[in-house]
Amino acid sequence: MLRELKKRETRQAISDVATRLFIEHGFDEVTIAQVAAAAKVAKMTVTNHFPRKEDLVFDVHEDFVAGLAAARGENEPLLAAFRRHYFEALDRQDAMIGFSDPDFARMILTSPTLLARLRELHEGREKALAAALSVEFGDVAARAVAAQIATAYRVLFHEVLQRTAAGELDIAKTVRRSARRIFDLLGSGLG
Repeated sequence: MLRELKKRETRQAISDVATRLFIEHGFDEVTIAQVAAAAKVAKMTVTNHFPRKEDLVFDVHEDFVAGLAAARGENEPLLAAFRRHYFEALDRQDAMIGFSDPDFARMILTSPTLLARLRELHEGREKALAAALSVEFGDVAARAVAAQIATAYRVLFHEVLQRTAAGELDIAKTVRRSARRIFDLLGSGLG
């Protein structure tokens, strides 16, 4: 247990150092070797914890990908579950729906590499949701339903990210209106 705690602490420390360096110098300008030196660990330690450089930024990518598939409670109506899940995350200003600080948001939006990885993560999230829904809907319908829900989350994620990067205040209030409209539109087709 102590060993696992030490591993988690090391992983978090590496991620924190990397994020600081990426914000200061740009994601594409910083190497894994520089991250390792700044974190005072071996380069191999960094790559053992983070096989891809982008995962130093998206260090919770596994939770992100699995999040939608786990959002629905047992016997909870489909759209109501995702509406509830989204608005609860919005109330918390959760990073899983795009909330961060402005420098972090700008770092992502100005890096084609990070934007490409973010697209992959959104696609992974959609596939995981489709797999979770396939028992109930069958494969093709589950993919269609998952695509609609995941697209709503993706659009709203980017809305939060762009508004954060622009330094807007009270983003949750603005995005809440957009989210209501999007979920209402989904409800007219999925409800």
